[in-house]
Amino acid sequence: MKVWADELLHEYGIHKKDLERRRDRLDRNDFHSKQDLTQINSMIESMNFSMEWLETGRQPGTYKGIDKKSIYQHQSFSSMDFIPDITEQLEEGPKQLYMTAEEKIILADIFASLSLRERECYIYHFAKRMSFEEVAQELGVSKSRVQGAINRAKSKISKLVLKEA
Repeated sequence: MKVWADELLHEYGIHKKDLERRRDRLDRNDFHSKQDLTQINSMIESMNFSMEWLETGRQPGTYKGIDKKSIYQHQSFSSMDFIPDITEQLEEGPKQLYMTAEEKIILADIFASLSLRERECYIYHFAKRMSFEEVAQELGVSKSRVQGAINRAKSKISKLVLKEA
């Protein structure tokens, strides 16, 4: 699932390479070129800092998870393609699918609290009814990683549900 941070990373990478090419073409003996070199190096360093932040979702140079609240795991769920379509099942039975605005917010909070791996494993296992082994093959990870991710997801969901109650 591509998010806005991925798009920014791509753009930053293109422009960083452009700045590096400009830097490499400068005459290092010319006074004005040295000033430009200082400016360009500063810009490249700033881009590196920003790119690392976008890649990791954490402020570079901070340790012990102090900044973890601002991690980019809170992704946009405007495209809910990863949730299986159940409209056919609902048309067969007397039930109708309806969620209140509050329930939608709770669902979005639940998904946002999970890491990408936890969310993928949880949805594949519970929504698509895949076994741990099938999920592992789909994602290219071990069965034990899938089981661990699902257990962490269940724990997080339980805490959120209890908090909402």
